[in-house]
Amino acid sequence: MGISRIMMSHKFQLMAVLTFGVAMLFIENQIQKLEDSRARLERTVTIHDIADLRHTEDGGRELPLLADKDDRVIIYNRVPKTGSTSFTNIAYDLCAKNHFHVLHINTTKNNPVMSLQDQMRFVSNISSWREMKPGFYHGHVAYLDFSKYGAKVKPMYINVVRDPIERLVSYYYFLRFGDNYRPGLRRRKQGDKKTFDECVSSGGSDCAPEKLWLQIPFFCGHHSECWNAGSKWALEQAKYNLVNEYLLVGVTEELEDFIMILEAVLPRFFKGATELFKTGKKSHLRKTTEKKPPTKETTAKLQQSNIWKMENEFYEFALEQFQFVRAHAVREKDGELYVLGQNFFYEKIYPKVN
Repeated sequence: MGISRIMMSHKFQLMAVLTFGVAMLFIENQIQKLEDSRARLERTVTIHDIADLRHTEDGGRELPLLADKDDRVIIYNRVPKTGSTSFTNIAYDLCAKNHFHVLHINTTKNNPVMSLQDQMRFVSNISSWREMKPGFYHGHVAYLDFSKYGAKVKPMYINVVRDPIERLVSYYYFLRFGDNYRPGLRRRKQGDKKTFDECVSSGGSDCAPEKLWLQIPFFCGHHSECWNAGSKWALEQAKYNLVNEYLLVGVTEELEDFIMILEAVLPRFFKGATELFKTGKKSHLRKTTEKKPPTKETTAKLQQSNIWKMENEFYEFALEQFQFVRAHAVREKDGELYVLGQNFFYEKIYPKVN
């Protein structure tokens, strides 16, 4: 009899423990549901408060957000033979649909350095030409710091860079054979059948290491030292401008990712750009004709120069920065890249708006 009581007592204790455990799990589950409900409520209240803050006191009109402003200006100071025409043609295809203006900056003889008076005219034109806003300006022009000329608002700069040797090889053959974009146009070096390898082997001027010096000065700007081939100061200034003055700098080898990020950041201009690049009529694509890749010997010879080492250092710096931006902007799933949605919101906004 005593043993039976002890066994019954243990059973009751076990049942009590199990009941207590189940009760605790139930309570924790209810607490979690309450926390989730509270978070959803805070988000809803926040959205409501922000909507209230976006209205004026007198008329209830919505104030324009930064993303909706129509006075933005983008400058794409294109480096030659980096895929610039391919990308620019996407802007031309989208401008009517997305309601912005595209303007080509055509400098005499494609000189990337403007005179001082033209620099002032250029800044004044872009800053005050309201009829052309929002505007997308593109051209082979070196970076220009608008604040130097008294402009109150700076344009947003974007650009694309390319492996230095691949860019030079493409430009070399482009001057001789053109491309599939305008095949009938006579090029400056048309008729010269010498290959890039033969040019390097014979020490030709069109393939000299000094011809590699282009991406650094385009980002460095209008200072005389920027155009001094091999200048360490120019390299550091170009890096500084890339990080501090450019919204985004992509690479030719990953042009689609560059376009995808731009569409996410600036849908006012680039909504639909990624789909157009992937599946459009391909009017934006452009390829140099008769281009032959250089041999390992040719590449190794160019890589011995300090100019290549500096241009390559700048390219790798730009590539690293772009990959950093991309890693925080997109995610890969099933072999496809997807742009991340908004990962922040506002809460606890005071004073409350009645």
